[in-house]
Amino acid sequence: MIDFEVLGCHGGELPGRRTTSFLIDGKLAIDAGALCEALELPRLLEVDHVVLTHSHFDHVKGLPLMADLLVGARDEPVVVHASPDCVDCLRRDVFNDRLWPDFTRLPSPSRPVLRLEPFTVGKSFSVGPYTITSRLVNHPVEAVGLVVEKAGSALAVSGDTGPTEAFWEMVNGRRDLRLLLLETSFPDALADLARASGHLTPAALEREVSEKLTRPGLDIRLYHLKPAYLDLLYREIGALNLPGVRILETGQKIAV
Repeated sequence: MIDFEVLGCHGGELPGRRTTSFLIDGKLAIDAGALCEALELPRLLEVDHVVLTHSHFDHVKGLPLMADLLVGARDEPVVVHASPDCVDCLRRDVFNDRLWPDFTRLPSPSRPVLRLEPFTVGKSFSVGPYTITSRLVNHPVEAVGLVVEKAGSALAVSGDTGPTEAFWEMVNGRRDLRLLLLETSFPDALADLARASGHLTPAALEREVSEKLTRPGLDIRLYHLKPAYLDLLYREIGALNLPGVRILETGQKIAV
């Protein structure tokens, strides 16, 4: 069984709304948008691995703040797994001793707070008891959807994406999949913005699910709703009446 906890699940921040970060079994984080807002220090110290879907700020912003908190508090670095482009962005644009200290070399190169570990997009890799498989999705930067599997149970996270193909092929091929997390960001009136920025609207979500998802019986949860449009998004998603589809909420815990 996988214990899945929602630390943050919105596509922006306002009071009570946190950016994307999910925690698996208290040890493995998927994205880092809300690590420090959601976890007290003792729980933060238990996070050994972070897997990133892509480099955008709302998905990585907890990493530099977490690194600062963990200096001298752990014997081993937190390992950050990301695509090659995402790792390059973190090195050049975040941990560069200008925007933020380089905690991949601090407090010393031999005992850093963070270790950045690139994975090969489209392949599977192991993180402790988990097997993680990535597929490229449709976003302005290199971005991936993920399947996380442990002991015969699996969940999938779309990451930020517009209409896509390879992710659905991966999802449809998994008989062990129990939970499917899909992004939906903008209301239908902003469909042009959603297409340009690599996101889904409720209408686009309906097309993706009805035309591309062939795996029946999944628990489907929507996330990454933009806080400025929540009321409208709730109405538009509710009007779809898609079976098995619900909106994810911050603080939820789901046994997978």
